[in-house]
Amino acid sequence: MVQLSKKMMSLALVVILAAAMVTGCSKGNQEAESTQAGVSATPNAGAIYVAGTYSATVAGMHEMTVHVTVSDTAITDIKIDHSETAGVGEPAIESIANEIVEIQGLGVDIVSGASLTSNAIVDGVADCLKQAGLNDEGINKLLAIKKEVTKESDQELAADVVVIGAGGAGMAAATTANQAGKTVIVIEKASKMGGNTILSGGAFNAVDDGSETAIANKDSVEKHYTQTFEGGDKQGDPKLVRTLVENAWSGVVWLKSLGMEFQDGVFTVTGGMWPRAHKPVEPEGTGFFKTYQEYIDKNKGITMVYNTTADELIVENGIVTGVRCTGKSGNTITVKAQNGVVLATGGFGQNIEMRMKYNEISKKWPTLDASIPSTNTSGITGDGMIMAEKIGANLVQMENIQLLPLGDPKTGSLSGNIEHAVESRIFVNLDGKRFVNEGGRRDEMTLALFDQKDTTMYIVMDSDTYPKGDELNNFGESIASLVSAGRSLKADTLEELAQLMGVPADNLIGTVKAYNRYCKDGDLAGTADEFGRTLFSDTDGINNGINDGPFYAAVRVPTVHHTMGGVQINELAQAISTSGEVIPGLFAAGEVTGGIHGSNRLGGNALSDTIVFGRIAGTSASNFARQE
Repeated sequence: MVQLSKKMMSLALVVILAAAMVTGCSKGNQEAESTQAGVSATPNAGAIYVAGTYSATVAGMHEMTVHVTVSDTAITDIKIDHSETAGVGEPAIESIANEIVEIQGLGVDIVSGASLTSNAIVDGVADCLKQAGLNDEGINKLLAIKKEVTKESDQELAADVVVIGAGGAGMAAATTANQAGKTVIVIEKASKMGGNTILSGGAFNAVDDGSETAIANKDSVEKHYTQTFEGGDKQGDPKLVRTLVENAWSGVVWLKSLGMEFQDGVFTVTGGMWPRAHKPVEPEGTGFFKTYQEYIDKNKGITMVYNTTADELIVENGIVTGVRCTGKSGNTITVKAQNGVVLATGGFGQNIEMRMKYNEISKKWPTLDASIPSTNTSGITGDGMIMAEKIGANLVQMENIQLLPLGDPKTGSLSGNIEHAVESRIFVNLDGKRFVNEGGRRDEMTLALFDQKDTTMYIVMDSDTYPKGDELNNFGESIASLVSAGRSLKADTLEELAQLMGVPADNLIGTVKAYNRYCKDGDLAGTADEFGRTLFSDTDGINNGINDGPFYAAVRVPTVHHTMGGVQINELAQAISTSGEVIPGLFAAGEVTGGIHGSNRLGGNALSDTIVFGRIAGTSASNFARQE
């Protein structure tokens, strides 16, 4: 795996200070004044700081350290040590600090889709400025300083195919349509492609054709179908489930044809039910978008329109012909399609009002209010579903909302998760005891976590997958860096680990001992344990339990991960109306759709969904011809 290396992002900018910003005070007087309320009444005149460089560590999607250099009167330089995800947090790194120095204020625009990172940078800079002598009143004045934005002229754009959303499904659709010879415009409200896919662990469920692993681990397309259909309590449309599982492997082959690389073998992702997940070489979901960007760079015909929010679908004579959008400066951008429009805007995991509304229907989760974080990027707010419903699209199974028990306690993200595969770890509560089948369904695991003290658990594992300490988790983070940052605990013995975790040592030791009996060398190997768990060894049968120190633990909480409801589609990815008819010109793919996964999505099926139905939507939209 290629490491998502920690970057020192130097954003040094030359700041030309107007004469009015020079106070004329001696440095000693400036230092004395820095402890008092500290921003000049003249806008952008600067603050009075104690000159120097200050640092603050904050949490975006990952932990980062902000370094701010100030003169007596101005912010002169910002550097950020970070490992934020390329395409999500990284654009905020590149723009937020730049803008703060430019306007000499903190009222910067949050980068769409990267609010965690954006806010973390602002918080980090504010912390540094306080260290430099600025008080709360001064910080508030800086927060009120904003960059003036000039509204641009309205625009009208056109292409053969229009794609709304530059996540996994949208980019699969755009690439497929372009391969069919069509010009494509992709509308994206964030500043780069990625969506939720780029934050994923990269697990892609697909049963190969027998050339790699399917025969060896006794997997089959039929088994994938059964586990997907039954895993969703048989609520998924059988035709859509069949389409998903039968086309997943060809999706892997297609991605490889574009240059994307996968690691050898397969693994079982949390809630995946079977070792059929293929892992990209690049960390998280970055490999998908590196592949799509390379395709765009080499081929003509795909235009990316970023920082643009889709507002409403355009319908003419009963046919969806385009979309009306708002650009970054507030101007109107109208985009028309000669052929079809593909809706790929994702789910509504970050729309608290929507998820609470639909949870009231199922009452499955104790609460989905703001106290429950989400793995999703901040821009995943159900926009596409709202637009589609307004023109008569049928929304199905909206109450089916998936949570994971694997959220970071501060951010809700999956980063910091130390597991590599289901077989190598256990979950223990704050009493040091297991409480659920860790190889089971995602909803069952998360509901069980809600019943534990403080709704909190630890993932516990040994050093089998971290023999050196510099190995990476599924999110490109080394275990050593996680331990250093306090996001993971490390100990040579289980007794020491229990002390770090704050759980009874006897309980943890007894829990691990009981678990080991079911692993490769245990006396109960090959049988199910008291929780019904059967996944104890990986495909090579090498998991001999948790017994090789050093040992690791990481705290996790419930987090909203995936919304399985959405726009109803058929096998051709055509959107269906409330009357059961195809909506001409509108196609949908990915998490904006509903009716595929049912009440519970198998881990590893989301990326398969984006590629399979994204490709189908791109083909269908390319083939759509208006009846003039």
